[in-house]
Amino acid sequence: MESLRLMENWPVPTAAAAVVRADGRVAGSYGPTGHRFRLASVTKPLTAYAALVAIEEGAVELDEPAGPQGSSVRHLLAHASGLAFNEHQVLAAPGTRRLYSNAGFEVLADHIAKATDIAFADYLREAVLEPLGMAATELTASPAWGAVSTVDDLVRFAAELLTPRLIAPQTHAAATAGAFPGLKGVLPGYGHQNPNDWGLGFEIRNHKSPHWTGGSSSPRTFGHFGQSGTFLWVDPVAGAACVCLTDRDFGEWAHPLWPALTDAVLAELG
Repeated sequence: MESLRLMENWPVPTAAAAVVRADGRVAGSYGPTGHRFRLASVTKPLTAYAALVAIEEGAVELDEPAGPQGSSVRHLLAHASGLAFNEHQVLAAPGTRRLYSNAGFEVLADHIAKATDIAFADYLREAVLEPLGMAATELTASPAWGAVSTVDDLVRFAAELLTPRLIAPQTHAAATAGAFPGLKGVLPGYGHQNPNDWGLGFEIRNHKSPHWTGGSSSPRTFGHFGQSGTFLWVDPVAGAACVCLTDRDFGEWAHPLWPALTDAVLAELG
């Protein structure tokens, strides 16, 4: 895809990307797609997907207690448990604020590990990575930010997010629609958003501004970006997803370049 050539001028040492269609076909790629990058918070959708598999297997229930008093698995997935960003400290009552929380995802993973009697990194591998053929992906640290992967592997995950096979369509629909709609909160890197909509592990584009996706991205777009300079978005209206991995930490450089790339990709897809 010609649009991906915009990345040639990005101020990053290494970058790779790919665009995938709903049928799993790769529409275009750029850079070393087999290179392993730190995902940072693009880890969270992988962790969330493992949680959704655990729910479908009956190991846990979406509305069972987990985390702080009054919180559930659903709250933890949707950053609505009230837990702080990195500390296991309660800052708000569950369901009242959208507090983006690494701690919440760590609590979630611990909850699943206890319920399944399987270390979470192993459960993630068995439930998601191995079935999708993601052999280069590994959780090496926190389930909130500690995975490494390649564009080639994440293309497989993106295809799953476009056309789910590991989970039921209704589970996928619930995960990629707003959970606890209308909650206000800060979108890291982009300031206060009202509302700051999230699904179950996925950020929902809606009409947020500013945002890391494009101005032409549909409101139904969902995905995640990471502080290591990574992102994955899925636009159901366009019937496509884009994976972009770099080795330069997210910062001001990304604010104009990421949306420009997304708009160029969507324009080329037509």
